[in-house]
Amino acid sequence: MFKKIVSLYRVVAAVSMLGAAMSAQAACLDNVVLVHGNTAYPSSWNNTVSTLKGRGYVDSQLYRPSWGSKTCAACNAHTASNLDPVKTALRNAKAASCTGKIDVIGHSMGVTLAMKAINDIGYAGYVNSFVGVAGAQHGLNSCGVYPYNVVTSTCGSAGLSINSPLINSVRGKRYGTKMYSIKSWIDEVVCMGSCYVYGSHTSNIDSQNASYDFALGHFGLQTSTTSTQANLLMN
Repeated sequence: MFKKIVSLYRVVAAVSMLGAAMSAQAACLDNVVLVHGNTAYPSSWNNTVSTLKGRGYVDSQLYRPSWGSKTCAACNAHTASNLDPVKTALRNAKAASCTGKIDVIGHSMGVTLAMKAINDIGYAGYVNSFVGVAGAQHGLNSCGVYPYNVVTSTCGSAGLSINSPLINSVRGKRYGTKMYSIKSWIDEVVCMGSCYVYGSHTSNIDSQNASYDFALGHFGLQTSTTSTQANLLMN
C-alpha cells in the first residue's frame, strides 16, 4: 500500500510540474519593443508591462531599451548614441520572435526615435503594430521652425523643430502594418504653444489606421492608457 501511495504521489507531482511548466511557457505573441521618452527610464513602462503580462506576455517578450541622458533633456537628439540601443532592441526582438514579427510602442521622443531606428535598419516590414503615444512626428511648436531659433540639440537638425531634417525624414513613411497614435489636446509638452502643426495634431502619425484621444497629460498618456495600448497590439 505504501508503495502505491508513493507512486501515486510521484504521478501527481509530475503532472503538477508539467502543468506549471506549460502555464509558464509564453504564448506565441509578437515580441514588443517599448521605447521611453526624453530623460525617462525603461521603468516608465511598468504600467504597460503589467497590463501586457496580464494578457499573456512574459518578461522575455518585452524589450525596453534605455537611451539618452537622464538629466539633460535639451542634450538628447536622434543621434547614433541614442538610436543604437533602440536598433539593438529591435533586432533582438525580431531574432527571438516566434511569429517573425514585432510590435513597437513609443512615448514622446521615443516615438520619433523608434521611427528613425526602424527607417535606418529597414524594419518596417517586420513590425505588425506601431503605436505612438504623445509623439511629435510633425515637430514641436515649442522648438520653433528649423533653422530659426534652434538653441538646443533636442530642437536641432536631429531634433524636433518643425521642418528639421529629422522631422522631414520620418514624415510620410510606414512603420508597421498597422499604425496608431494615442494623443491628448491638453498635453503640456506636445501642445505647448499649440497642438497643431500645419493643421494636424503633431501626435498624429501620417497614414495612421486610427487615433485615440484622452483627456490626459503628457505622462498620463503613457501610464493610464495601457489597456488601449494592449488592445492595439492584440487586435
